[in-house]
Amino acid sequence: MPRLTLIGYRGTGKSTIASVLASSLKCSWIDADTELERELGRSVAEIIQLDGEEAFRDAESAVLRRLVGQDLILATGGGVILREANRMLLKTHGRPIVWLDADSFSVRLRLKTDPFTASRRPALSGKDVLEEVESTLRFREPLYRECADLRIDTSSIDAVAVVRCIEVWLSSSDVMKEKR
Repeated sequence: MPRLTLIGYRGTGKSTIASVLASSLKCSWIDADTELERELGRSVAEIIQLDGEEAFRDAESAVLRRLVGQDLILATGGGVILREANRMLLKTHGRPIVWLDADSFSVRLRLKTDPFTASRRPALSGKDVLEEVESTLRFREPLYRECADLRIDTSSIDAVAVVRCIEVWLSSSDVMKEKR
C-alpha cells in the first residue's frame, strides 16, 4: 500500500486529490482536519473560536503524530507546517511529500465558492479569510518548500491531471529509493 503526504495551503486541492489518488491507487486516505474534527466533536472554526489557535495547533500536531507514516494518503491541514516539530516529523516519517500549490487568485476563487469555507476554514489573521490569502501564502511558501519532495501548481489543472503527475512521479525509481 502506498504512503504519501499532501501539504499545501487551504483550497489547493489536498482533500480532493487525496480522494482521487486513493481511488486510483486502491488505497486508503485521511483528511487530517476531518479526523481532528471527528475526534474533538467540533469544526475547526469552533475549535479556534472556543479554544484559540494555539489549542487548535496542539490538536493538529497530535493528529499528525498519530497519522504520519501510516500506509495511506494523508491530506494535512494547511497550517501544519507552521510548527518546526511538525516539519521535522513530516520530513522523517511522512515522505514522499507532495506540495499542492496555487496562486492567490485561484485560492480565493475556490474559497469563495466552497460552502465549507466559513465553518472549516476560518480566518486566522483577524482579516476576512479571502483577504489574508496572499500574505499567508507568501509567509508559508518557504515552509512548504522546506518539506516538499514535489511541488505541483494546481491553479490551472484539474484533479485527474494532478493525480496523473503524482502517479508518474511515484513510479520513478528515485522516488521509491528516497521513500523512508
